[in-house]
Amino acid sequence: MSLRINDIAPDFEADSTAGKLSFHDWVGDGYAIIFSHPRDFTPVCTTEFGAVARLVPEFKKRNTKVMGVSVDSVEEHHKWIKDIEAFAGTSADFPIIDDTSLQVAKLYDMLPADAYLPDGRTAADSATVRTLFIIGPDKKIRLMLTYPMSVGRNFAEVLRALDAVQATDGKPLATPADWQPGQDVIVGLSLDDDAARERFGEIDIKLPYLRLAKAQ
Repeated sequence: MSLRINDIAPDFEADSTAGKLSFHDWVGDGYAIIFSHPRDFTPVCTTEFGAVARLVPEFKKRNTKVMGVSVDSVEEHHKWIKDIEAFAGTSADFPIIDDTSLQVAKLYDMLPADAYLPDGRTAADSATVRTLFIIGPDKKIRLMLTYPMSVGRNFAEVLRALDAVQATDGKPLATPADWQPGQDVIVGLSLDDDAARERFGEIDIKLPYLRLAKAQ
């Protein structure tokens, strides 16, 4: 069954560059991002892991842990980290799990259920593995992104999306197109105008169904 927004993120245990991890325990009571790649020592993946390494302090400010997934061994990951850190100019302070078994790739629909990666595989053998999930403290999936192999992810957008998720999580709010932190948010239609003012203060009514309020 395909995963959907608000599904419980599948739990798993796996070896990683930070030791053996149980995913739900590792997430704890904060947010988490799990993101996957075709294979170690590939060019786009190295730039992406480098981008994440630089953003780790920003994720920590948002009580968010980050975990990388690659269908190679922990031993290979440790070798690859040296390249990532050299490219990024900073330490790669997040775990990368060993998914040589494809356990996580299959749990998270990153590959077809019958995927088979032969020995000597190239990144092209796992072309669908470039997926990202934002997961909430309740272990439910908040956001999913999947990119083709030829397109490197925009991690500034991932950070912006995380801010939007956290700004609206559990609240009758939404963010408009191109929203940035600090900008006005949209009041949900579950509140009438009076209830919206009582909860959020002054509202800017653009249309009867489009009302803006200051971010909380």
